[in-house]
Amino acid sequence: MSDSPRPYKSAVREEQAKATRDRILAAAVELMQTEEDASMDAIAKAAGVERRTVFRHFETREALLGAAFQWLNDRLGVIVAPGDPAALVKAIRDGFARMDSLEGAVRAGLHSRAGRDMRLANLPRRQAAFAASLAPITASLPAADKARIEALAHLLYSAAAWEVLKDYGGLTGAEAGQTAAWALERLLSAAASTPADAD
Repeated sequence: MSDSPRPYKSAVREEQAKATRDRILAAAVELMQTEEDASMDAIAKAAGVERRTVFRHFETREALLGAAFQWLNDRLGVIVAPGDPAALVKAIRDGFARMDSLEGAVRAGLHSRAGRDMRLANLPRRQAAFAASLAPITASLPAADKARIEALAHLLYSAAAWEVLKDYGGLTGAEAGQTAAWALERLLSAAASTPADAD
C-alpha cells in the first residue's frame, strides 16, 4: 500500500479554475482592442486577478496569447486545422459570417501588436494543418506551386481577407465568406486539373 497521498480533485475547484482562465483570456482579447501591447500586468488587472494567477495558468506571454487566439477562434467557431480541401472551403464560408459578431476583436487581432503576436504564436501549427489539408491536391505539384497554393489558402481563410472584402468590397461577413470560398474552390479546381509537368 502506498503512503503517497492521492491528488485531490474537486469539480468546484476545476470549474473555478476554468472560469478564471476564461476571464484572463477574455481580458487579453479585450485589451487587444484598446492597447498596442497588452502586458501580463495589464491583462491581470483587466481580468480582476493577481499577476501570479495569470502565471499559474500561463507560464509565458506567448502561451497566453496562443491560448487567447484559440479561445477567440472557439468563440467564432473557426476551424484552425480543416481536415481536407472541402472542409477548408466550408470553414471559410462559416467562419467569415461569424466574424461579424466579434468584429472589434477580429480587427484588433489584425492591427495590434498583441494580435500579431497572438497569430504568430499559432503560425507553425496553422502552416502544418493547411499543408496537410491541401495535400490531396498539392502532393503531386512542383514545390513552388504547392507553396503558392498554400499561401493563397492562408490569405483566403484569414481575418485580413474578411476585412478587405467587407471594407473594400462592401460585403457582409457571410458574403465575404462565400466570395473567399468561391475563389479558393476555383484555385483548387485549377490546381487539380493542371498536369504535373506543366509550368
